[in-house]
Amino acid sequence: MKIKEMREMSDAELQAELERLERAAFDLRSQSVTEKLEDPSLLTKTRKDIARVLTIRRERQLTQAGK
Repeated sequence: MKIKEMREMSDAELQAELERLERAAFDLRSQSVTEKLEDPSLLTKTRKDIARVLTIRRERQLTQAGK
């Protein structure tokens, strides 16, 4: 998912997306351990998406604290 699309999401949608991504990362790590993961780059992409969501949440916290 693109950062622009994430910035347009509400806080509740971001939280739901974060939970979905964390579950996906867990599943991918499980597949990696059992050597059933077909595309290892998915794990990296998922971690980066999680970082993007957390960054957007933090930006929003800082803008609200600054007001």
